[in-house]
Amino acid sequence: MPSLGELIAPRRLGTGFRWLVASSWTSNLGDGIALSAAPLLIASMTSSPLLVASGAMLQFLPWLLFGLLAGAVADHHDRRRLVMLANGLRAVVVTALIAFLVTGLANVWIVLATSFLYGVAEVFADSAGSTLLPMLVRPIDLGIGNARMQAGYLVANQLAGPPLGAFLFAIGSFWPFLVQVLCVTLAVVLISRIAHTPAPRDETAPPQSKSHAIREGLRWLRANRPVRMLVVIILVFNVTWAAPWSVLVLYATEHLGMGAVGFGALTTAAALGGLASTAAFGWLERHVSFATLMRVCLSLEVLMHLSFALTTSPMVAFVIMFGFGAYAFVWGTISTTVRQRLVPIELQGRIASVNMVGVFGGLVIGQLLGGLIAQTWGLTAPWWFAFAGSAITLLVVWRPISHIAAAKPVFEEPPVA
Repeated sequence: MPSLGELIAPRRLGTGFRWLVASSWTSNLGDGIALSAAPLLIASMTSSPLLVASGAMLQFLPWLLFGLLAGAVADHHDRRRLVMLANGLRAVVVTALIAFLVTGLANVWIVLATSFLYGVAEVFADSAGSTLLPMLVRPIDLGIGNARMQAGYLVANQLAGPPLGAFLFAIGSFWPFLVQVLCVTLAVVLISRIAHTPAPRDETAPPQSKSHAIREGLRWLRANRPVRMLVVIILVFNVTWAAPWSVLVLYATEHLGMGAVGFGALTTAAALGGLASTAAFGWLERHVSFATLMRVCLSLEVLMHLSFALTTSPMVAFVIMFGFGAYAFVWGTISTTVRQRLVPIELQGRIASVNMVGVFGGLVIGQLLGGLIAQTWGLTAPWWFAFAGSAITLLVVWRPISHIAAAKPVFEEPPVA
């Protein structure tokens, strides 16, 4: 029977992958702690809905402002060192917040500024970090590698981190952020153990300005139909997904009558669904084609929106949310794996950053639309909008999905160990 370590990080993926997944899981635990502690801290300092909402918005804004730049930087420097530097800066920013909290000088504006600066550093850390996996494992192992990375996000960021953050905040406002600093610092130490990863840019090539590098990445994306279509699918489905999710708390508490505890349990159900599909992903990857899995996941997304629009039962909502977590995990793993296989190593940072800008841009657009639609037509209206929009999109992309999944990987040789 394989050991727990072998199940989490198979030996065939190499020592470098084990250090990477350990660093990612540790960093995600720190982020999960802040996921609940930061809103609690802001809410303890102000009753303004606008300021509380601003804390959430600042999670997305840095990606829209600096995402493309971060991708270009990642493609022209040592990505491992960039992750270490950016995470180190994140630790410094949170340490400064702790100092303000301990001395009693903290206010809501300092907390919001901290959130923004932390978010900026996180953009550069994530842009560089997302490129490391294709440099450490073979293309055939990217699926299982991404599955293990996603599992860490679910366990640490979504399940373990938020309740731990709330518990620590109840003890003292600075405690969750102190633990967050320790997690991020440990993540830096762990990723430093990976063997040196050289800068992906050809050192004999003439230097490029960052704006030229960004344009080069966008030109490549425009010319590569499978990856371009994948980015568009993710953008559109994030718009339709975010519309009802923007009012999920009101839908759960008012329409379903679940209360605050029930609303929190909904997100837990999604994380549990993701964990359930973690164990099944290896089997799915071996027995079902990526094209079929992608179509099934997007079809389930359409049905989820319809089910939420129709149901008034909290129990049914829990079942739907569990299913959402299961297929969303599979979709996230497959879409990331396909993109990494199709993008040259030297462009991984820029294309990943374009994808993330699309993700967060879709979230912002969808949240705005969801609020307006719910305000005008009621709490179930965003679900009907999401159902119609995702169904139409699925019909349009049904055939192109075959070309996306069947596209040949751009590199076959083993990457840097």
